[in-house]
This record gives sequence, C-alpha cells and structure tokens, in this order.
Amino acid sequence: MHKVLHELKVDLGDRSYPITIGQGLLGVIDLTPWVAGQQVMIVTNNTVGPLYLEKARASFPGKTVDVVVLPDGEKYKDWQTLNLIFDALLENRHTRKTTLVALGGGVVGDMAGFAAASYQRGVPFIQIPTTLLSQVDSSVGGKTGINHPLGKNMVGAFHQPQAVLIDTDSLQTLPAREVSAGLAEVIKYGLIRDDAFLLWLEAEMDKLVGLQPEALAEAIFRSCQCKADVVALDEREGGIRAILNLGHTFGHAIETFAGYGSWLHGEAVGTGMMMAADLSVREGFISSADFRRTAALIKRAGLPAFAPASMKEADFLNLMAVDKKNVDGQLRLVLLRALGDAFVTDEAKPEHLRQTLGAFLPEAG
Repeated sequence: MHKVLHELKVDLGDRSYPITIGQGLLGVIDLTPWVAGQQVMIVTNNTVGPLYLEKARASFPGKTVDVVVLPDGEKYKDWQTLNLIFDALLENRHTRKTTLVALGGGVVGDMAGFAAASYQRGVPFIQIPTTLLSQVDSSVGGKTGINHPLGKNMVGAFHQPQAVLIDTDSLQTLPAREVSAGLAEVIKYGLIRDDAFLLWLEAEMDKLVGLQPEALAEAIFRSCQCKADVVALDEREGGIRAILNLGHTFGHAIETFAGYGSWLHGEAVGTGMMMAADLSVREGFISSADFRRTAALIKRAGLPAFAPASMKEADFLNLMAVDKKNVDGQLRLVLLRALGDAFVTDEAKPEHLRQTLGAFLPEAG
C-alpha cells in the first residue's frame, strides 16, 4: 500500500523540479517521465543496494537499467570511487541522453550528482534518498561533490536533479545513529528560518526519534519546503543560501579532523550548531535561555555535545580557515540573531570565538 503524503516544487524556472514524499513509493511511482532517453544508470552502495535496488529498478519500466555499486562510507567520497561511476557509464556505452539515479544517502547523492554534472559535460539525474539526512538536505538544492583530504566538499558542481522521490519506508531500516544525524539537519531549519517549526520539533521530537511515519513525513516536508524556498532565492549560494550552513563551519572542521566517516555529518553539525548558538550568545544576539533551549533539543535528538577527543583550538582554527564561505581570508560564520533568524557575519570577535572553541573542546566536558 503506497501513500503520497506531500508534494512540493523547487522553483527554478525551466529547471524547476518536484519533490514527492510518502510511504511505499519506491517501485510504485513511475519515474520514467523524468528520464530523457532509453538508458538509466542507478548509483547505489553495498549497504542500500541489497535492500532497495530491485524496487528502484521497477520505477523505470521499459528502460535499459544498469547499476554501479559503490563501497559505503564517507571515506569513499573521493576521486577514486567517483571514477567507478565513470567506468560503468563508459563500459556500458551510456550516451549524453542517459539519466543517472542516486539511490542511497548523502554520499551516493553527492557523487552521483557530481558524475552527472561531469559526464559528457552534463547529463540528467534523479535523487532517491534513503537516509533522513539526505531526504531533508543533500538531495535538494543541486550541490554535488567529493571531499579533499584538506577539506570537505571542496571539489564539486551545482547540478539540479530532475526529480526527488522520498520514500519514508526506507527510514525503518536506518540505524539509530543515522536517524540522529538526520535530525540535526531537521533542527537546523527551525533554527535558521522557522521558529514555529522549532516549537513543533520540541513537541514531536520523541516521535521522530521513534520513527513515527506521519511525524517523519511532516518533518521532511517542512524541511524540504524551507530548503526549496532558500534555494529558489539563491541557487548558487551568493547570499541567503549560506544560512543553510548553520553549524557547518565548526562541523566540517570536526569531520575533517576526526577522519571522514568517523563522525557522521549530522553528528558534527549537531555539535557545530551548539557552538554557533554559544557564539551567538557571546556576541549578544540570543539569550542564555535560547542557547539552553537549542542545546536541549539537539541532545534529545541523540547528538554529541563536544568535539572529538584530542581536538585542540588550533585544529579548529586551521581547518575553519579553508571553509568555502570565507572571502579574502576572512572567516565567515552563520550565527543566530534570534531562534528562527540566522545570518552570516565575518565580524565575530576573535576572543568570543576562542571562548566558544574552549567551551566545546573535549576537556571542557
């Protein structure tokens, strides 16, 4: 039994695309209207493939469907693994009319999207995200890419999908740690732009942690709607889209320091958002009560409160210096003017930044 619960659109003119959210959709919803030619290449990994590959194939009746299976994990989000996709496309003689399909979490989506942006100078692709984090964040907005040893997501391209299909049933097989990582990005939307959603999350967090389907679908819909609105205003992050990176400057430093995959992206962002909220207090924007409210919600989602063991202030500063938001050597951070109101600044006082870093280093815990 399948049920479409929500539909929305990312409004980008002639490159607009639909997002469909519901239960039991994979293998039932026909995705061929978004396939340009006869060929389809599904990109998945060795964890998701055994669970959902055959259902995904059924979404493309009448098409020639090939598959490439990648190793699972953030540490494989690199040039070597990306080349496995190009190898499969070339070995199976895929033309510029082919459509790539990302079946998996954020790593698969980012890599399949980057391959689609690059293969024969650009071919269409479809997102079928299977983790909460990818459903609410990375599958929407067209950011694609791979990691570099010196910085996360430093090599990539903007390339919008043709469609996004979100089947919440795939979350029932997700480990608890992955659910928590996804909830970090859900909480982010309430903090940056939607205080009413923040209140809803405070009321419904236990249902989300417990994978209650209707609550999950509502959280995914409201998250996707927020991101779609921001992307429509600023597709290539020249301005307001940067607020979607709340906590990410701190979080990416944690991920890079720990080694890609040691901390999940959402775990690092959860700690990073607490750090951004702490700095927002020190800068005089939000109250200590606002910080406590933010930290309580993040902790209820099961996310860590401190940086990795052995991480030092200098590690943060060195890694944050290569953040993509920086301009002319100036560190730019996303802070909170109020809960539900984020902004970007390069004027945070260095002594306040050092105090925040000190408060979240392992020895502080």
